[in-house]
Amino acid sequence: MSIKAEFVKSAVTLEQCPLADRPEYAFIGRSNVGKSSLINMLVNHKGLAKTSSSPGKTQTINYFNIEDAYYMVDLPGYGYAKVSQAQRKQWSAMIWNYLSERTSLMCVFILIDCRVPPQKSDIDFINQLGEAEIPCIVIFTKSDKLGKTTLVASVSSFKKSLSLYWDELPLMIISSAEKKLGREDVMQLIETSNKNFVKDVDASNLSNSKKNI
Repeated sequence: MSIKAEFVKSAVTLEQCPLADRPEYAFIGRSNVGKSSLINMLVNHKGLAKTSSSPGKTQTINYFNIEDAYYMVDLPGYGYAKVSQAQRKQWSAMIWNYLSERTSLMCVFILIDCRVPPQKSDIDFINQLGEAEIPCIVIFTKSDKLGKTTLVASVSSFKKSLSLYWDELPLMIISSAEKKLGREDVMQLIETSNKNFVKDVDASNLSNSKKNI
């Protein structure tokens, strides 16, 4: 099924983001986790989000207009060591300002490479979202790279690590951009969440209300 999807703009501050007049969904994860590939798979547009084999490629908040109904937002990756400490702090401030202040944000999809053991940066980031009461869903990427038994063990290991901090774990989805696995689950969640979006009467600023997914 063809989906209308187009790049809108890149932003580095909240003020540069598009008018908050529709729901939006952010995608984030450690560098090189497959964010762009996942977004392209979800909307059936191979070249919409630019993919790169070089970690740290995404350095801005990138907006994609989907069906003139909502935004998908590609955020810079975290945990990338080959940039200066000052640059990492700058990215972190930009990301958290967006996550905490962007009131039309419905949910954050946190991407986890299922081939990698549980990482402190991932656990810490999810915990920060939980503490800030920002709705989030975990998406395991690159599942086609593992056998079924290894995949199950990897997901179980991550759940065990996260359960040390959470009484009830966030929803988790297994995906593969290569095999389009997980696409239906994610798109259905977005469709359902869109129905819960309440647009503020005054859309001249960023003050829109939202509902949990």
